[in-house]
Amino acid sequence: MAAALDEAAGTLLAVWEAARERTTSRLSSAQLRAVMVVEQYDGINLRRLATLTDMLLSSASRLCDRLVAAGMLEREPGRYDRREISLHLTPAAARLLAELRADRRHRLDRILAGMSAEGRAALLRGMREFDEVARRGEAGAADGWPVLQTSGERAGDPLTEPGETARPASPGEPPVARTA
Repeated sequence: MAAALDEAAGTLLAVWEAARERTTSRLSSAQLRAVMVVEQYDGINLRRLATLTDMLLSSASRLCDRLVAAGMLEREPGRYDRREISLHLTPAAARLLAELRADRRHRLDRILAGMSAEGRAALLRGMREFDEVARRGEAGAADGWPVLQTSGERAGDPLTEPGETARPASPGEPPVARTA
């Protein structure tokens, strides 16, 4: 089963990669991943971005320097600790991600149109269950790979490292983690 899924997933990944190459040719895969993490966790700090992208802090910092220079990210001092830097998408990055998703969905629509209604329903049902299991952390939690939320969905507190506590925020403001 895993081998058959791996083969089918290869086709899905090829569709996604074709859309990425067309819409984000000026960003590397690592840069695109970082932009997607910042989209999900608006205001994330550099340390947490490095953790979620499985990078060294110095590598994540250089990657962010390049994304700032490319007009994809903005850095801003933290609300509670001016030494802390928070990361935000620029409007150009938001447009790029919207274009990427639109292209990906267009490509998927063309493939899905060739499937039977029963096949599409079974695929959707299976993918939803797969997604639910992965998001609960039942698959791979020990491996440490993060599962991104769907577009527009925000996860919990992105600024809190495992084992940290978040400082309560004023109403309407996000919590801020205290780091050593």
